[in-house]
Amino acid sequence: MEFDFADEQPKLLMLMYGLIAFVVVVGGLLLLLDVVPAWFARRREAQLVAASASGAPLPRRYRPREGIFAIFFLLPTLLLLTIGLVVPAIRTLLLSFMNGSSTDWVGLRNYGWMFSDDSMLRVLINTLVWVVLVPLVATAFGLIYAVLVDKARFEAVAKSLIFLPMAISFVGASIIWKFVYAYRGEGDQIGLLNQIVVSLGGEPKQWLLESPLNTLLLVVIMVWIQAGFAMVVLSAAIKAIPGDIVEAARLDGVSPWQMFWQITMPSIRPALIVVAVTLTIATLKVFDIVRTATNGNYDTSVIASEMYNQAFRYGQNGQGSALAVFLFILVIPVVIYQIRNLRQQREG
Repeated sequence: MEFDFADEQPKLLMLMYGLIAFVVVVGGLLLLLDVVPAWFARRREAQLVAASASGAPLPRRYRPREGIFAIFFLLPTLLLLTIGLVVPAIRTLLLSFMNGSSTDWVGLRNYGWMFSDDSMLRVLINTLVWVVLVPLVATAFGLIYAVLVDKARFEAVAKSLIFLPMAISFVGASIIWKFVYAYRGEGDQIGLLNQIVVSLGGEPKQWLLESPLNTLLLVVIMVWIQAGFAMVVLSAAIKAIPGDIVEAARLDGVSPWQMFWQITMPSIRPALIVVAVTLTIATLKVFDIVRTATNGNYDTSVIASEMYNQAFRYGQNGQGSALAVFLFILVIPVVIYQIRNLRQQREG
């Protein structure tokens, strides 16, 4: 196959423009963060050397110049945050008050649709189910794992196996579990779950098509992934409990159950809060699992997946933006709670 330069010229021009933009951006960052401060430093050093050689008083340090240095360091970050976060957030907020084609203002109509449409109410209920079950169940399993494997003989191996799903992407994990839930008519099954059901004398089912069971089965995927994260954090918190407290409790004759509820749980409460908050935020944003497993069909859609569908599949920019704003609003209280909790820990 011969290379036709004329046909590939637009792509080559785009590549050249991209390289030029990369060089300009990187060069500008180097100029701001390295060359300019280094030039001021060399100039300051030369002034000090000249003053020392001539016996003149040392030049006073110009304080406002430090502010200029700070601007040089902060400007790239502020610029990227403005372009990547602030501007899109403001634009999304404005689009949420406009129609699907973003041509006319419709006020709060998109938000009214969100709470009045039957299909959207199902989306909100599904999201609530995710937010309640995933942090609760994943944290519970993580705590159970952490307690059981603590100081066990093969603790490192057990923790590695439990944490292993965290190394798999949400898409990869969803594909794995789709094989677990797979259905193949009557007879031998390729899906593990249906094969177990058939072995027990039951009838195979199309698990991902039955609502609301399919939503719970998708929740299982998220719990399987995140339980390892919860286990690692909580295990570290358990190991951080002072040994003298544990030894004193044992000398007092407390039972293992009392040890867990009266010593372990109060001691690891900050870690439990961190895990629960982190999992709550991750669950509110869940998209990959639903998109890969069911594409949001069969009453399994959540806010993030419906936001994508409305904005990019159905061309309803206003409704998709309203869902994005609503999702942002849901995350804010969780973040504020975590900030207040961390502040109380530092003050305590």
